[in-house]
Amino acid sequence: MQYQRHTARSAADLVLLCLTTVFFLCALSDDITLTVDGKDTYEEVKRMERYRECRRTQGVSTTDLVGRMLLMTKAHHTNMDNSDYQQHADNFGKGPKGHSPWTGVSQFLQTSQKIIQFASGKEPQPGDTIIYVAGAFDLFHIGHVDFLETVFKQAERPYVIVGLHFDQEVNRYKGKNYPIMNIHERTLSVLACRVSLSYIHTICVDMVCHGQTEVFPDKDGTDPYAEPKKRGIFRIINSRNGLTTDDIVQRIIENRLQFEARNQKKEAKEMAVIEALKRREDEEKNQAAAQ
Repeated sequence: MQYQRHTARSAADLVLLCLTTVFFLCALSDDITLTVDGKDTYEEVKRMERYRECRRTQGVSTTDLVGRMLLMTKAHHTNMDNSDYQQHADNFGKGPKGHSPWTGVSQFLQTSQKIIQFASGKEPQPGDTIIYVAGAFDLFHIGHVDFLETVFKQAERPYVIVGLHFDQEVNRYKGKNYPIMNIHERTLSVLACRVSLSYIHTICVDMVCHGQTEVFPDKDGTDPYAEPKKRGIFRIINSRNGLTTDDIVQRIIENRLQFEARNQKKEAKEMAVIEALKRREDEEKNQAAAQ
């Protein structure tokens, strides 16, 4: 199935795309999205029956991830319940009149049930080409997706295993407060692509791939890919997508003030909707009691 990536700046743009595209759907999460005058942003798209809604993953918030990029803290690496981090995250870009349940702090709880929900559960079969890739996969983005798609094309029957670097290892070679997402969050992000995950290298592989990003040496200064290079199974993959986690962080930093203002307006609208729904519920209860 082929698809195109479209960018729409308003509901009118979305309607225009619907009219000019043979088959187009607008897919969003189930949080509330309103225009400046309080109307449903995607009212026209819904009327055209082109709207699809996906349930949000509980405890996941992009707002919190953006906060981490700007606050430059490391508390999320080891303890999401750290009081200092929670205080900063709760105050970041929040309005003064309360907190919306849609604009909140990410917790990416890595429970067994959630891992099963995200994982494919498939084992390698005879004849599969086992391909191993490793990295941080931080802020899992389209650059990572394009890389994995290109990796899958390296064999007729690929079985891709992704090795994730622990938080301390990523911070060693990236510095600052990297990784932005901790190991639990990155685990679920990668598993969402239905690949297998490995924390340690314990399986015999047929191919080892790396993108065109820099290869950082191990703690002892050695090349982490020395063995696969020696065996002749190492490949450099060009996904033709140069987007990196650093690019995303830089964009967020450059637009900090705009983001904070936007986030406060967004939460204020959400809180207004919550209050309106509560008033309606109370009125319905009072009417039912009066009857």
